[in-house]
Amino acid sequence: MITGDHSVTACSIAAQLGLLNAREAITGQDLDRISDEELHRRVQEVDVYARVSPEHKLHLVSLLQDQGAIVAMTGDGVNDAPALRRADVGIAMGHKGTEAAKEASEMVIIDDNFASIVHAVKEGRTVYENLKKAIVFLLPVNGGESMSLIAAIIFGVTLPITPLQILWVNMVSSVGLAMALAFDPAEPDSMSRPPRPANEAILSGFLLWRIVLVSVLFAAGVFGIFSWSQQHGSTLEEARTYAVNTLVVMEVFYLLSVRYLRVSALSIKRLFNTRAVIIAICVVATLQLIFTYAPFMEKFFGTRPVDFTHALEIASIGLALFVILEIEKLIRRKFLVK
Repeated sequence: MITGDHSVTACSIAAQLGLLNAREAITGQDLDRISDEELHRRVQEVDVYARVSPEHKLHLVSLLQDQGAIVAMTGDGVNDAPALRRADVGIAMGHKGTEAAKEASEMVIIDDNFASIVHAVKEGRTVYENLKKAIVFLLPVNGGESMSLIAAIIFGVTLPITPLQILWVNMVSSVGLAMALAFDPAEPDSMSRPPRPANEAILSGFLLWRIVLVSVLFAAGVFGIFSWSQQHGSTLEEARTYAVNTLVVMEVFYLLSVRYLRVSALSIKRLFNTRAVIIAICVVATLQLIFTYAPFMEKFFGTRPVDFTHALEIASIGLALFVILEIEKLIRRKFLVK
């Protein structure tokens, strides 16, 4: 972070932003005394530059970018415009800043409060994380559906879910639950993590593993209850109704788990700390009850009522999915994450 503010203030802001070296700052006077060779070495060690002139800022921005760094810089004067424009994220002051500085910047702090930068970074990280959660939620759901149908075709058995029933799941429960993730608050450790690399893929190796794992679990749950119920005397329509409801219940439990990719979701406060999630689950549950028990739905989707015993079986499959994913998180935290 490069700023013209006092070094103590700059270090405080840097600490909140999660920079690795937020305790040490180099001032403009120090820069005048440091040789280019020394500065080239020190620039890799120091993250905060305070009380620097516009010329210093432009030089530091160029040097850092040449070494592959992503640079954010604050400024308010006309002389700051070149460095603001050159930086990856130029930040101008809304009150004290000149029009030249504002036009050269990507971001303008309306209240001239540096804490707004922290809030902006937190919001940005939250939006990015929620986008990843939505992707990691939707892909396994669709992957599980596809796997169950492909397995039925490969083994030459009846499809566990009809195309029209899949359309119902995708249009009602999947979309409704995924939209709730957009309103999720920031994870507890969102601001304690270092900035992600600029070239980092949105789907990391861990997320790809999670997508494959959950897809397999979804397919196993849907195909498993369909085959199990048929083997125990259920009609084709009943077995498909059980499969559809199992898929939706698994989605609900998966939603509760995927909201926390790094930490455990086994907490009442974490499970239901967002009103949007509660509303989404209630709406999906209501629509699914209509889908299962309303007589007119039987004509459109070929559904049958679910008795209490099968309802418990369906709920247990969703709970089992949640437990497996929480165990996977625990193993990853204990043994795989350094």
